[in-house]
Amino acid sequence: MRKLDQKLLRDLFHMKGQVFAILGVIAAGVATFVMSMCAYHSLETSKATFYRDFRFADVFAQTSRSPNAILPRIREIDGIAAVETRLVFDVLLDVPEMSEPATARLISVPDSGECLLNKIYISRGRMIEPQRTGEVVVSEVFAEAHGFVAGDTVSAVINGKRQTLKIVGVAMSPEYVMQIQPGSIMPDNKRFGVFWMNERDLEAAFDMAGAFNSVSLKLAYGSNVDEVIDHLDRLLKPYGSVGGYDRSEQISHQYISDELKQLRVMAIMSPAIFLSVASFLLNIVVSRIIIQQREQIAALKAFGYSNAQVGFHYLNFVLLISVSGTIVGSGFGIWMASGMTKMYGEFYKFPFLTIQIDAMSIALGFLMTTTAACLGTWISVGKAIRLPPAEAMRPEPPPRFKPTLLERIVPRDKLPAEMRMILRNIARYPIKAGFSVLGIAMAAAVMVLGSFSLDAMNYMMDFQFRLAQRQDLMVTFIEPATASVMYEVRNLDGVLDSETFRSVATRIHFQNRSRRVGLMGLERDASLYRLLDKNEKAVVVPEFGVMLNTKLARLLGVNRGDFVTVEVLEDKRPTLTIEVTALVEEYAGINAYINKQQMHAMLKESNVASGAFLKVDSNRIDDVFKELELRPGVASVTIKDAVLISFRQTVAENILVMRSFIIFFAAVIAMGVVYNSARIALSERSRDLATMRVIGFTQGEVSMVLLGEITLFTLVAIPLGCGIGYGLAGLMASGLDTENYRIPLVVSRDTYALACGVVIIATFLSGWVVQRRIFHLDLVGVLKTRE
Repeated sequence: MRKLDQKLLRDLFHMKGQVFAILGVIAAGVATFVMSMCAYHSLETSKATFYRDFRFADVFAQTSRSPNAILPRIREIDGIAAVETRLVFDVLLDVPEMSEPATARLISVPDSGECLLNKIYISRGRMIEPQRTGEVVVSEVFAEAHGFVAGDTVSAVINGKRQTLKIVGVAMSPEYVMQIQPGSIMPDNKRFGVFWMNERDLEAAFDMAGAFNSVSLKLAYGSNVDEVIDHLDRLLKPYGSVGGYDRSEQISHQYISDELKQLRVMAIMSPAIFLSVASFLLNIVVSRIIIQQREQIAALKAFGYSNAQVGFHYLNFVLLISVSGTIVGSGFGIWMASGMTKMYGEFYKFPFLTIQIDAMSIALGFLMTTTAACLGTWISVGKAIRLPPAEAMRPEPPPRFKPTLLERIVPRDKLPAEMRMILRNIARYPIKAGFSVLGIAMAAAVMVLGSFSLDAMNYMMDFQFRLAQRQDLMVTFIEPATASVMYEVRNLDGVLDSETFRSVATRIHFQNRSRRVGLMGLERDASLYRLLDKNEKAVVVPEFGVMLNTKLARLLGVNRGDFVTVEVLEDKRPTLTIEVTALVEEYAGINAYINKQQMHAMLKESNVASGAFLKVDSNRIDDVFKELELRPGVASVTIKDAVLISFRQTVAENILVMRSFIIFFAAVIAMGVVYNSARIALSERSRDLATMRVIGFTQGEVSMVLLGEITLFTLVAIPLGCGIGYGLAGLMASGLDTENYRIPLVVSRDTYALACGVVIIATFLSGWVVQRRIFHLDLVGVLKTRE
């Protein structure tokens, strides 16, 4: 073995505690990166395969009733490769073990049993048979939520008539990888399910023979999506079309795309933080090794070792740590990615979702750690290369000594000798002290970053479901309800209060930007469904003008007082220019609101409603459910508490898993930084501490000099780290901002307390380890005079 390699191994063994601490920080960064990238590729590969093999459509459109005779004209549109029409209706279900009604989306299946687009994957049971009436195939998430198997039956109210549906199979579809009811912000697998039914059964039930109300398109390669949609809208406009849209506006695809975006953000931000800290630690360790080994460097050069050999010796020290950290981190990251993939399998329904080990990500992780390590230590290694042997043989000149400002202010007898030593050492090496404080501060910052997501989630739920939405139920109607229907619903036994709303599909334009959104008309004095500003104050629905939530306003580039063009996509399809009179804060979706009476005037209609918000007596809520089931005009019933529970079980679980990983890694950083700072300080000041012991200082007083310095660094670093953590949380919230969800920048006192507690515990444990070493200092060996 080469002599330099032997020296390298001895140095690593001698500094094993510090080496393991740095290795842990590097492993944490690599693990986060590999986990995010492998989970990303697993989800992306499963999505792409499912979309391709089961022919997920590119364009979708809904109408009221379109004749099949128009189908040839749709096929003639330039750029279309395949067209499929179908019937889609939402109905109420009576599920035996549930007191409240569930909503089923019925989708027609051709008599052949094989869909051309959005094909069905049968996971259990069989496909429906054309000759048999009443057979259905149910979505897997709904079947799992209720324990349905082939042969079970469920009762549905179809076009006002109760009908028994026989489940013959359980299926998945690329159209409903994430199954969310329209108008809801979260999936509710118990109360919303997708059922595929024979086309002839649906035609007979809804009197739709020779007609369709939904069309899906597959586009040819290189076709212009906007032109296809424009042409399709012109054809379907006379038949009540609400406008075509592409995949980017399809709700299931949006949620998957948002998850992939968040994984990419995590794969960039988290490793950058961890590797920056690791690079910082490596720089400190190597620079101080070189300071301590000046004589050894001189001796190596005197024996004929070249500058390059000496430089590569120290670079090998760094590379060995980084490579080891990469190997450990890669293995840990793959294990975590496997767990994340299993968790995704509960939320996103693919026929096959398995872990994809991305070799390129592992290689990129190795490249990042190597680059960060080399950059972090290059200056120190450069000093080792340039150091002349004669100069290296001499000890470094002592630092300049002078009393500190605090010593001049505080009387000498009031300031203990140990405190004066601490202050003078900090004053001699202000840059070194600053780096130590910054390193500890980063540990606290990462703890804040890892915990703030839970604070944000709790605030979102409180804002959305307690402050803004005060209703218990939201009832939607199949067709806009008249005043008599609204009166009937308002006076159901058990209903304490109600508010109606009118909702239409629109496209809002501003300059060259536009978004397809639902425009909701609210009563002016609404109290069950309130609109709030960023300060949680209620925004009164103005008599005129339109209100946008802040996310939609940012997407359109709109400010209060600007005029937007509102293109209604229903009925008479008016187009109006309306002033933006208010901006409201929401953390889910992109929405627009208007005064309900203004909407009636805009649509030139009577006082009708698309639905109602109900406040219900909790003791009579089951009676209200039964009454609503008997109303043939009711399309769906959304229960606020059920949405809240679903939110906790889906988003919350995902956030908690990621939070646990980041907190664990943050604790690794805290221990690594604080322990390294304490050990390096001990190695640098061991001679001073031994001298103090020889001249009569007690072990406690000697320990106070070193541990007091670390304690002072920690006290200064904690508030700094909390501030840095708040800034990092802001960057993370910005990176995770999507059209479906926004993460509010909210950091609670508990999060700050957790960050402070972890750093303090890390300081205490590190101080305990270092103190034991102080007690066992070899006074004779340390005090030997250097030649």
